[in-house]
Amino acid sequence: MPHPLDAAAVRSWCGLALEALGRERERIDAINVYPVADGDTGTNLYLTLESAARAVEAAFDGHGSAGTAPRLTDAIGAMAHGALIGARGNSGTILAQLLRGMTEVLAAADGSGDALGQALRRAAASAYEAVAHPVEGTVLTVATAAADAAAKCAADPAAGPAEVARAAHEGASAALQATPGQLAVLGRAGVVDAGGCGLVAVLGALADALCGEVSATPVAVRADAPLPQAAGCELAGRAADGCGDPDGPAFEVIYLLEAGDAAVARLRDRLDGLGDSLVVVGGDGLWNVHVHVDDAGAAVEAGIEAGRPYRIQITHFGGARIKEPAMTARAVVAVVPGAGLAGLCAQAGATPVAVRPGEPPASGELVQAIRQARAREVMLLPNDPDLRHTAAAAAEQARTEGVRVALIPTRSAVQGIAALAVHEPGRSFDEDVVAMTAAAGATRYAELAVAERQSWTMAGVCQAGDILGLIDGDVAVIGSDLVPTARTVLDRMLSAGGEMVTLVLGAGVPDAVAERLERHVRARHLAVDTVVYHGGQHAVPLLIGVE
Repeated sequence: MPHPLDAAAVRSWCGLALEALGRERERIDAINVYPVADGDTGTNLYLTLESAARAVEAAFDGHGSAGTAPRLTDAIGAMAHGALIGARGNSGTILAQLLRGMTEVLAAADGSGDALGQALRRAAASAYEAVAHPVEGTVLTVATAAADAAAKCAADPAAGPAEVARAAHEGASAALQATPGQLAVLGRAGVVDAGGCGLVAVLGALADALCGEVSATPVAVRADAPLPQAAGCELAGRAADGCGDPDGPAFEVIYLLEAGDAAVARLRDRLDGLGDSLVVVGGDGLWNVHVHVDDAGAAVEAGIEAGRPYRIQITHFGGARIKEPAMTARAVVAVVPGAGLAGLCAQAGATPVAVRPGEPPASGELVQAIRQARAREVMLLPNDPDLRHTAAAAAEQARTEGVRVALIPTRSAVQGIAALAVHEPGRSFDEDVVAMTAAAGATRYAELAVAERQSWTMAGVCQAGDILGLIDGDVAVIGSDLVPTARTVLDRMLSAGGEMVTLVLGAGVPDAVAERLERHVRARHLAVDTVVYHGGQHAVPLLIGVE
């Protein structure tokens, strides 16, 4: 029996789509040869939908005490927002924009078949707008075909949302089978577009949710022609022979960005000149940015200039970008507090997990970063004493998946920088662990923070707005100005000796601060070198390390 297009249908849609992608994600991963043959499209779509489903459940939980369900606009809006903040990869970012486009229509319309047709039309158009250089034979083509089929069906006044959704799914399925003839890389590999395949699964779930009947045939393969059943190794060989682009950019960079429309327009132009596969989705001050570049740091810095980037994900594609990238012998995963440090770690070959103040990563996020490192051995740098248990849980989970993980006990980002500086994949695993742990342990750390309220500290009573100098986690100095307080902290730390000072400037801290502190170190502490990084962290204005 058909169901109305309401909040309950959206909830059911999320659940069915998640099930469908869960069943099909390995096969979708296996046919992923465009735009990068990195074998993760199905996984990225699944993780994006998982975030959307959690947001919808939260919307329902918010109405639980009143005993009422949310409105359609609230449910579909939550789904789109959840997908936006959790979007993974090129495919997940486009899916988030498709959902946002649907929301723009359904938020101001009823749940009729005609409204659904218009929503799918807006979804396809907004996805094209979000992609810097649209290519036919991809998920964009499949989305357009779905919208065309939905509009044709909706022209019949008797057609309800269930009929329109089923027509959209059938139109998408037919378009999917035509993609190998539209995009040469797919034709050479003998596969359909992986992102389009995922969209067919999602639209099939929508049709099932509205029709009230779950189809027995796997959603992602319901089409006139079956998906090619090529084995993963065969696809990897084809990608290496020209299906992929081994000379393309080395990094995938994704981050959420708080910025205005004008700043984002400038950002698009800047990133378009840095790399390819540029997709910027969102609006109303919150955006999800995706791009493939050789200079990951420059892509992150462009975001800092535009606004406030966070949840930064930087993935290295590896030397030959094929469907199944070769497992590297060893990698480093580092949790960092700012965009600048994320770029620095990526350039050093590490996989960074950038965190926002007050939003520490969950163990699952660290496990995913370990998986993305694609290494048999991983050094995990939590860089925060509060993440010790979270990092330990992630390491244990990764070990059950066959990855050898060493948890390096770094308590600050500056200790992580010191550990990363001595990392040497060529030596034995145990020797590398000892060297990195020793480097971290030999680095004293401090941070300059701003007191939020009056409180008692080990250095006395502080007032709101005071500058606090914390050495190894304890308040040691209270001051009224950043530079003089930092000088006192440096003198105390260097009184016990030291060869190298590391200064990590926070967001908005001018270079003049570092210059004044460098002069102070040169004048007061002979033979001590100073290195400066722009960390971009918002929680504290200055991090200090002394080795």
